[in-house]
This record gives sequence, structure tokens and C-alpha cells, in this order.
Amino acid sequence: MRFRPCIDLLDGRVAQIVGGSLRRDEKSGPDRNFETERPAADYARMYQDDGLLGGHVIMLGPGNESEALSALRAFPGGLQVGGGITPENAGPFLDAGASHVVVTSYVFRNGEVDEARLGKMVAEVGRDRLVLDLSCRKRGEVYVVVTEGWQRFTKVEVGRAALEWLADSCSEFLVHGVDVEGKRLGIETALVKNLSAWSPLSVTYAGGANGIEDLDRVDALGNGRVDLTIGSALDIFGGDVSYRDVVAWQRGRDKS
Repeated sequence: MRFRPCIDLLDGRVAQIVGGSLRRDEKSGPDRNFETERPAADYARMYQDDGLLGGHVIMLGPGNESEALSALRAFPGGLQVGGGITPENAGPFLDAGASHVVVTSYVFRNGEVDEARLGKMVAEVGRDRLVLDLSCRKRGEVYVVVTEGWQRFTKVEVGRAALEWLADSCSEFLVHGVDVEGKRLGIETALVKNLSAWSPLSVTYAGGANGIEDLDRVDALGNGRVDLTIGSALDIFGGDVSYRDVVAWQRGRDKS
């Protein structure tokens, strides 16, 4: 189990948002927990200096490409990139240093996985460099993948069958618990347990973390098979959880 860092970009700036408020068609925009003029490349270099591999840069809408590319160039091979990635635009991000591309909406159509699009994505970037983002919201007793800025429910449940099927086309999964994303209400414990039990691949969970103890909690719930991203709660993003303490936790884990 590892801590996976993040850089979220909104309107060309590093930001943290309340995930369920990502409204692309509304002038008010999403609810922001944090925003800074500090360049994304500064965060990337910090993660590199601290040996934090496997994080992700997520472009939350248009206007973020330049900042994303600068972050990838600052930490070549150390960061994944997602947000509007297609077979047509993936190349420049990989060339800039992205280890993987993260894809959600492109591979869905009419609420279903579009196998032709998924195949095209795999053919373009390779299975080993593709991460599928299965970020989800709870509907009844199940978690359902959401797309288009996390606003539209698909027909795909995050369950054993879907994870085993999609594992043939990617190298990792990224799963945001959208209902708690950016709210610091605590992690989706049932979702973390299920991801551990069902996913045949490495999976990173994000959403709701509010303390450094969540690293140990996810480690235990996920049987060491689920990695954790902490965003809004970190002091580097305006929260009160010490980033340096998180780095120390990871270094201790690396030595064990």
C-alpha cells in the first residue's frame, strides 16, 4: 500500500474541489476548497524530491493542458495524467513524461463501455500505460461509475465482474468516491473493502480522507492492496494534515 500524491488543475491553476460540484455547464463552477498561484511543476518537483511515485495530474476541464505538461516535464515518469484524454491527444502527454494516461469518459457511450473506443485507446497507448478511472457514486446499495464531470450515472456497477473484465485492457484502476470527494467526511470504507476483494489490478482510492490515520485505515481495510490519495486534507492544499508527516509515513513503509 502506498500514498499516491495528486495535482488537480482547474482553470489553469492547482486547486482542490468538492467532487460532486463539478458543474461544467454552470457559470458558478465547482465549489473550491483551495486554489493557488503556485505552479503545478513546483508540486511535481516536490513529489519527485520526496520519492512519491505514481501520483496523478487531473485536468478538470479545458485550459489546463499547459500546466499539466509542465508538471509532467518536471517529474518525468513519476506522474499519471487524466482529464479529457483521447487516443488523439494522449501522445504529447506521454512524450512530456507521463507514466500513464487516465481515462474515463472517452471509453463510455450511452452509459456503457464502448469496446471499440476502449480498444482504440489500448492500441494507441498500450495496456501497460493505461489507467481506467472508475470514479463512482452510490446508488442504492451499489457504487455506479459516473462520467462527464462526475455528473452522469452510467449503467456500470463497480463490482467484481466489471473489474475483472476491464483488467484485460489496463494496468491500474483509479477510483474516486465522488460522494465524499473534497468533503473530508471520511473514506468510503465499504468501497475500499470491495476494491481490495474484487480488483485483480493495482487500484488507487481517493475521497474523504481527513487524517493521517486514514493511511493505516485504508491499508487495513484494503489488505495492503489499495493505495490512497489525500487531497484537500493536506496542508499543502489548505488542510491541516501535515504533508511532511505523510511523507514520513511512506518512507517508513518503504523501509519495512
